[in-house]
This record gives sequence, C-alpha cells and structure tokens, in this order.
Amino acid sequence: MRQIIHKTRRWIFGVLCVSIGLYPIIYLLIDVNFGLLLTKPLELLSNQIWNIGFYGHISLGGLALLVGWTQFSAQLRTRSIKLHRVIGKIYVLAVMISGVCGIYIAQFATGGLSNVIGFSLLGLFWLSTTFLAYQTVRRGKIVEHQNYMIYSYALCFSAVTLRIWLPLLTSLIGDFNTAYLIVGWLCWVPNLMVAYYMIHRKKIIAVA
Repeated sequence: MRQIIHKTRRWIFGVLCVSIGLYPIIYLLIDVNFGLLLTKPLELLSNQIWNIGFYGHISLGGLALLVGWTQFSAQLRTRSIKLHRVIGKIYVLAVMISGVCGIYIAQFATGGLSNVIGFSLLGLFWLSTTFLAYQTVRRGKIVEHQNYMIYSYALCFSAVTLRIWLPLLTSLIGDFNTAYLIVGWLCWVPNLMVAYYMIHRKKIIAVA
C-alpha cells in the first residue's frame, strides 16, 4: 500500500511539473494578452527589454521545471549518469537565465513593494541554491549537492504552487489583487519549509 501511495505521489508530481513546464508555450502561441499579462499596463507590455525578461523567464523557467524533476530519479542516475549530468547542465543554464530575468521583471511585479521583494528574493534564492548545487557536485560533495538541488527545485516548483494557490485564494477572498499579494510569498516560502523537512528527514533516516 505504501509503495502504491509513493508511486501515485511521484506520478502526480511528474504530471504537475510537465504540464506547468509546458504552460509557457501558450504565451508564445497566443497573440492576445491573457493571464498575468492582463494586470500589466500597456506601457510596460510595449517595453522591449521587459518583454525579453518576461519571455526569457517563463520559457527557460518552464524548461527547468520540465527537465528538473527527472534528476531525482535514482533509476536515471543508475542507468545513465551521463544523461543525468547533461540534464543537470541544461537545468542549471535554464535556471541562471530564468532567474536573472525573473529578478528583473520582479521589479515590476503586480501588487507593489511586497511582491517586488517576495519575487526578487525567490529569484535570488533560486539562483543561489542552484549555483551551490553545481559547485558542490563539481567538488564531489554529493550529499550537499543533492540537498541544494532539493532546495533549488522546491523554488522552481513555485511555478506550480503559484498556479494552485492563486485561483483558490482568489475564489475564497473574492479579490485577485489581495490574493496575488499573498501568493507572492505563499508560492515559495512553504516550498522551502517542505524542502527543509525532506532534507532533515533524510539525515535522520541515514543516521538510523
């Protein structure tokens, strides 16, 4: 029974990562503005630099989300460590570009100062944990690498949790702007808490 529950959770996790990872394609294919773009002023939408930042963030962030979850598969590492490393490099590169773009567009975040700070910190922590994950594996510190990758992907997964929390809170509160102010922090802070719990639990199991 426990194995069935574990497999079910992994499948749900994978489906969420893939579906939201592919979600940015909609922005690239549809000519009209929708989603969060509807909250942006026309002056900002016509700014070329902001558009480069926005589409760089969502497209590369989508790629990171799409490939990153496979890195937690022990089977993949066992069968092909080379493929694991290639995917890892793709993930790191995607995060570096998406993270920098994300910090830039965070300065124009809907909701004002609170979300500017919230999304900027999200971008900084995402870049930092990913860089540390890369540095530690280069030095052969595998356990530290795995821990930093858990933190990194927990932050990457904020793209999923944002899209779960936002419609729920908007429905409960009845106001998108208020809901988005909360989601600016709720989409990633609890993710880090879950990541900390997973790492702490892993250490306890290893000692036992």
